[in-house]
Amino acid sequence: MELFIKDLSSLMPEGTHAELRLQENSTRRVSMINGNLTNNSATNVSGVSARAMKNGVWGHSSMAECSPEAAAAVIKAAAENADFMAGRVPGTGVCAPVEKSEIVLPDGSFLPLRSYDRTAFLRELDAMILELCPRLISRTLSIFEERIEKDLLVCDGTSGHTVMQRSYVYVFLTAEGKDGQPLELFRPFDCPEKLDSVKELAPGITELYEMLMAKCEGVHAEAGVKTVILDGALAGMLAHEAVGHTVEADLVLGGSVAATNVGNKVASDMVNLVDFAHTVLGEAAPLPVYLDDEGTPAEDCPIIVDGVLREFMNSRESAAHFGMTPRGNARAFSFSDEPLIRMRNTVILPGKDKLEDMIASVDDGYYLVQTGNGQADTTGEFMFGISMGYEIKKGKLGRAILDTTISGVAFEMLKTVDMMSDSLKMESSGYCGKKQAMPVGLGGPDMRCRVMIGGR
Repeated sequence: MELFIKDLSSLMPEGTHAELRLQENSTRRVSMINGNLTNNSATNVSGVSARAMKNGVWGHSSMAECSPEAAAAVIKAAAENADFMAGRVPGTGVCAPVEKSEIVLPDGSFLPLRSYDRTAFLRELDAMILELCPRLISRTLSIFEERIEKDLLVCDGTSGHTVMQRSYVYVFLTAEGKDGQPLELFRPFDCPEKLDSVKELAPGITELYEMLMAKCEGVHAEAGVKTVILDGALAGMLAHEAVGHTVEADLVLGGSVAATNVGNKVASDMVNLVDFAHTVLGEAAPLPVYLDDEGTPAEDCPIIVDGVLREFMNSRESAAHFGMTPRGNARAFSFSDEPLIRMRNTVILPGKDKLEDMIASVDDGYYLVQTGNGQADTTGEFMFGISMGYEIKKGKLGRAILDTTISGVAFEMLKTVDMMSDSLKMESSGYCGKKQAMPVGLGGPDMRCRVMIGGR
C-alpha cells in the first residue's frame, strides 16, 4: 500500500478535530468439503476516509480510491459535512486529549499474505484426516487469511502505520451419533503460514476426533444450576460477550448494566479482566493494536480488578464524557467505516490452581470445553450453546455430553468463581458483530463457577 497521508498534513481543517485514514483490507479463503473444492477466493478492498468534528458534531466522508487527490477530497467533504450538521443539530461532543505520537511498526513485523498452494495444502490435510479419522461422515476444511493495513493522520500531528494480520485453518468433523443424528465439532488451528507440513496438525486433529467419538456416545446433561469448569477459550468468549459489551462506553450511554456499577463488586476477588492492547503477560496478543483509528496510542484497559469494575472502554469522545482515559478502543473495520468503541484482546487473567485439582474438587458437575454459538445483551444476561463437555462425577471426568446450553447473568455468575487455573488460552479466530464486523482476540483460564445448564 502506497503511503502518502503524512504529506497532506497542511490540508487538515483548522478549528476542528479531524482524522484521515488510508486503509486496505485483504483476504484469502480456500474451502473444501469432503475433498471437493468449494471456494477459492481473494478480496482486496481499499480507500480513504476522513472524519471531522465541529461544535461537537461529526462529519464523515470516504472514497474507494487511494490517492492524494481522493484524500484531499474526503478531508474537504468531512469538514463540510460537520459544518452542515453543526448548524442543524445540537452538538455536545468533545474529544479527550491524548499524547501526540508516531507509531510505525518495524520493517518485517508483518509480511504480505504468503504465496503458496493452499488447495494442495487442504488436499493433503484432507487425506491425513481420512487416514486418522475413519468414522467420519463429513469433513469441511477452510484456510482463511486476513490482513488489515492502515495509515493514519490526526490533526494534532499524530500519525501511524499499522498492520493487523491473522491466519487460521478451520476443521469441521461430522460423525453419526448413536441415535443416527449427525454430530459435529470444529477447531481453528492458528497460522498456517508457519506450518511446514500438515503433519504438524495431526495431534490436534486426533484430539478433536477422539472428542467427537466420545460425543457420539454421549448423554444429555441434567438441567439445573450446576458447578461447572469452563475451558479457557469458553471463559474468554463469556468475558467478551457477556461482560465486554456491557462496558463499551457507547453501550453504557445506551443504558447497559455497567452504567451504575463502576466501583462496585461485580465478581469474586480472584477475577481480573483486562482488554489488552498488544501484549498479554509478556507475550504478543492474538491481535495486537498499537494505535486506534482516532490516533490514541493503545494501552491496556483494566476492566475488572480484584472483582471490582474499574472503567469502561472508550473513544476519545466518551472518555471526555465519563472523565476517563482513552486507551485506544476506537476502531473501524473498513476504510468507509467510522470508528466505533471495540474490544481488542479481552482476557480474564489466570489464577493459581491446576486443572486436575479443579476437576478433583467437583463432586457432581460438568467440564465444558467448546461453544458453538451464543448471545448476550447489555443487561449482562447470556446464553451459550455448548457443543462439547464432560460429566464430572466424584472428582473424575465421566461421559461426554450432547449439545446443551448454559445461561445466567454475567455479574452474578462471576461472583461464584472460586477456582481459576494457572494456564491461559487465547485465540482470535472469529469476528465481533457489533454494527461492523471486527477481528478480536479473547482468552482466559479454566474457571470454576455456577451456571444454569439447559439439559436435554
